[in-house]
Amino acid sequence: MTEMQRRTVLKVALGGAGLAALPALTATAGATAAATPPKPGPEFVGVGDQSITLEFDDRLRSRVAVQGTTVTRFDASEALLLGDSAVEDFTYRGHRTRPIRHSRHGEGVQVTIQGDSTSGVRKTVELTSYERLTGMTVMQVTYANLSHRSLAVTGWRNGAHELLQKPGGFYTFSGSTHEDRRDWVQPVTDDFVQQNSLGMDSSDYGGGTPLASVWRRGAGISVGHVEPRARILRMPVRKTSNGASIAIEGDTPRTLKPGERLTTDTTFLTAHPRDHFVPLQRYRDYMSDIGLRAPRVPDSAYEPIWCAWGYERNFTLEQVIGTLPKVREVGLKWAGLDDGWQTNEGDWDLNPQKFPRGEADMRAFTRQIKDAELRPRLWWAPLAADPDSNLFRDHPDMLLLDAEGNKQEVTWWDAYTLCPAYQPTVDYFVAQARKFIGSWGYEGLKIDGQHLNAVAPCHNPAHRHARPEESTEGLAKFWMAIHQAAHQANRDAVVELCPCGTAFAFHNLPAVDQYPASDPTSSYQVRHKGKTMKALMGPGSSYAGDHVELSDGRNDFASSYGVGAVLSTKFTYPSDPPGTRPGRGNVLTPENEVLWKKWVALYQQNMLPTGEYRGELYDIGFDKPETHVVAKGDTLHYAFYADQFDGTVELRGLGRGRYRLTEPFTGTSLGSVDAEHNTVELSFAKFQLIVARRT
Repeated sequence: MTEMQRRTVLKVALGGAGLAALPALTATAGATAAATPPKPGPEFVGVGDQSITLEFDDRLRSRVAVQGTTVTRFDASEALLLGDSAVEDFTYRGHRTRPIRHSRHGEGVQVTIQGDSTSGVRKTVELTSYERLTGMTVMQVTYANLSHRSLAVTGWRNGAHELLQKPGGFYTFSGSTHEDRRDWVQPVTDDFVQQNSLGMDSSDYGGGTPLASVWRRGAGISVGHVEPRARILRMPVRKTSNGASIAIEGDTPRTLKPGERLTTDTTFLTAHPRDHFVPLQRYRDYMSDIGLRAPRVPDSAYEPIWCAWGYERNFTLEQVIGTLPKVREVGLKWAGLDDGWQTNEGDWDLNPQKFPRGEADMRAFTRQIKDAELRPRLWWAPLAADPDSNLFRDHPDMLLLDAEGNKQEVTWWDAYTLCPAYQPTVDYFVAQARKFIGSWGYEGLKIDGQHLNAVAPCHNPAHRHARPEESTEGLAKFWMAIHQAAHQANRDAVVELCPCGTAFAFHNLPAVDQYPASDPTSSYQVRHKGKTMKALMGPGSSYAGDHVELSDGRNDFASSYGVGAVLSTKFTYPSDPPGTRPGRGNVLTPENEVLWKKWVALYQQNMLPTGEYRGELYDIGFDKPETHVVAKGDTLHYAFYADQFDGTVELRGLGRGRYRLTEPFTGTSLGSVDAEHNTVELSFAKFQLIVARRT
């Protein structure tokens, strides 16, 4: 036995025959799993580690402790839903604790607890805590109908807790998609209610990362699921009179007959002292163990980007080609051709007004980009077909249909969604990706559209789905087929996925080389999306800040730079195209040209995307000013953000020895610090960068 197993068995031996006589017992994974002495108050059994303890009482209600401090009451945390009612009160009937060793997750402890309701439902809660996944408790719940009558089940609820209130309020993160493109991280107002559905918010908005968080100063709770395929669940967060509540819920309408069982999806609960970054890391680690992880990207995925979208759909090739020398002069490396090269979404034939000789003209165009010492990237929006396209007319079998036979509209292009789990659809778009990379000479794809994040269940009878949800679950496989086709044509190709303002669907991640901020509405979105994606993608990932013209003031490269994002712009040169509306211009003015060159040079000097983003050090909700840190070797790059700040900041994350502080643009000395004396007086507007280099 390992030391951890000996300790666990010892504590189980202390237990006794039943909960009524059971001393306070916590089966704890990890090096801190010392025997816990009995505690006064409700007697309980639970599982946890040094970060989280989840304790159950004799009614199978549970409470959460964060680093030894209780942060919830005993809540009815798991329930079987029966329409407007719920089976949520169970009498404890026994538990079993055993050490485990998972082939992928490693050593851990598993506690199985059972209880019976007065209505004849038996609940079995299986809780698992792994040594390497600190703060995370994985949960699966089974309900058995031991009564003599059928139950009209509508769904289930796991991890339902109310984080108790303390002064300062709450913040919340949601990985779900919202059509209004709201912030992913936001304060919890007095009337806050957000369902956080992983289903379709509309016909073309949906999906996301299956994790939601709520936190106050010093304590937070996150819930989610760890199923290997995308699932349509909810993670509701709401403000309550005593704090803020969170849960994960699934709709499972069925008749549970006597003797039958229902088992929930595998969910998890994580406790943490700061924001959503560490819970997302734990989720990433778990999913990486089962093979779902961001791919290793080519070096070109870190190179700064120029996109021709500043000229919009009515661009001319002369405008794009004429801008390339300035793109190279500014220091950018990618040149992207955006929407407008095609006749329609679906056929993806070349616009004859722009490419009169067809593919020969397109190949000549990519050669001109390469001759300018730039990399060509092509905009594309697969899985959509316009009503006037040949694809729509000739292949209605590809359409994704709902239960009533209705098509699913892609609102931005007035097109319709195609089913990603229908093999002819997959084959059609794989062939296009091969042509774009292998024949036309593009080195990257910018894949764009809010409909690409998730799709609704498909009821098209031509597809013969075993379950309608195969379309939802099959989208990730579709992206993997596209990614493989692009990389087979060019092993260093960069596949970028931009699902237009939505929260990125994690299950698509293994097939994507670069995620952008995806149409951010503010610099704050660039930064908090960056923090989120760095947690999900891990070190060495490629997150792009999207066009700087979408940031505050249309020039805030500081927000992309400070979170370690790839820089991107859509400037026009030497002027905006005719008919540009006031306030929509993207022309590279002489003043902006000086600024752009300055940022690109600093970016190329330090290449922060290749460093380690240290998101665990600061709380994006409660630490002021907002702070982000990227570590590269012995050097830490700090970025502070506020409309106006005058005061003291703490430089967290310093190691041993002294650090020399400089302002990176000018090299101005800001003194020196060490881990014990790590504060600096700052006065700035908008942002302040500090480089801390070990001496």
